[in-house]
Amino acid sequence: MSINPSIGLMFSIVSILLCGASGIKQKTDGTIVLRDEKINFTPREFYIADVADERKDRGPVADLIITKPDHSIAFKKLDLKDGPVKSIRQFIIRNLHRDTSLRPVVVTLKEFKITETKQPNGQISGRLGIVFSFSLQASYRSIHLVDYTGGIRYVRQENIPVDAEAILRQGIEGTLDFFNTWINSNSETNTLLAKAVKLRFTDNNETPEGDTIYYSAKRPLTWADFKDRPRDNHFEAEIIPVMGYTEQNRVANGIIYVDMAIKVSVAKSDCWVKGEKDDYVLNHEQRHFDIEKIVGERYKKKLLSMKLPTDNFYGPINVEYLEALRNATSMQKQYDAETRHGEDRLAQAQWNEEIDKELREFGVKK
Repeated sequence: MSINPSIGLMFSIVSILLCGASGIKQKTDGTIVLRDEKINFTPREFYIADVADERKDRGPVADLIITKPDHSIAFKKLDLKDGPVKSIRQFIIRNLHRDTSLRPVVVTLKEFKITETKQPNGQISGRLGIVFSFSLQASYRSIHLVDYTGGIRYVRQENIPVDAEAILRQGIEGTLDFFNTWINSNSETNTLLAKAVKLRFTDNNETPEGDTIYYSAKRPLTWADFKDRPRDNHFEAEIIPVMGYTEQNRVANGIIYVDMAIKVSVAKSDCWVKGEKDDYVLNHEQRHFDIEKIVGERYKKKLLSMKLPTDNFYGPINVEYLEALRNATSMQKQYDAETRHGEDRLAQAQWNEEIDKELREFGVKK
């Protein structure tokens, strides 16, 4: 799934944010206090858990032009009282509905500043540049969701000062409104926003074809499957079973559905026999195939017992797969050691019984 990492938007405000129109008076000590104004939506999918600052320019949030009596210009720097992070955090807490049962989201400031320039015609143009990043606060890491790039432009006469507070406030409100729209439209289908993982196993329905034999209780090994040349060792026969899986996932209604199929197979080109082709030896080799199937079923059972995390469900799947491969190797070695590669008929009979019992418990055999 691809996510647009940066979405831009620019508002043009010509007159309504000028001090003469709004009548809002700011502090005279060079600071800006954000006025409380309830934000006109109620989040259904998130709450703002924190605000962070990663601006390259950590200076004041407004750099405004002042025209002197001799018509020369100077710049007046204004900053949010208590700094941008604390001011914006408190503004959001006071004015945006906060339901902590929803997804915790962190807003990171990348850019947030008003700058002005004087035009040749004597007017002053201003721009609030905004770059905010939104991330999901997970249990042990932050998951980037989307960036917002936008701002507000305005033009004013040099004798009419701008209401910087109103511009900053409306910039914050517009950015939050954008994110609310974005998360509402993505909450049901975006993997990053999923609330749970549901694992589903399907039977491997591939039929034997060509060189590969896929495990099936209805399709035991036959001596015709042993196609490789015999090895120069003291064994009578050998097969090399392998276990793998396929996986597909999709998101629906906020749930990640992971569909898996365990594949236990043997390649005919990896099977060989040089001794007598009797049923006893063939059974010993079939049990190697059965053991691989049992380990695959144990792997499936282990995954079904786990609560997979939405932000890294592949991690446990892969970790348990590697553990299953180690278990398969260990069990295959134990089987050969205890039966002495089938020469100990009593041990072989005991293994036959235990293998059949477990295959029945998993529903592989009746």
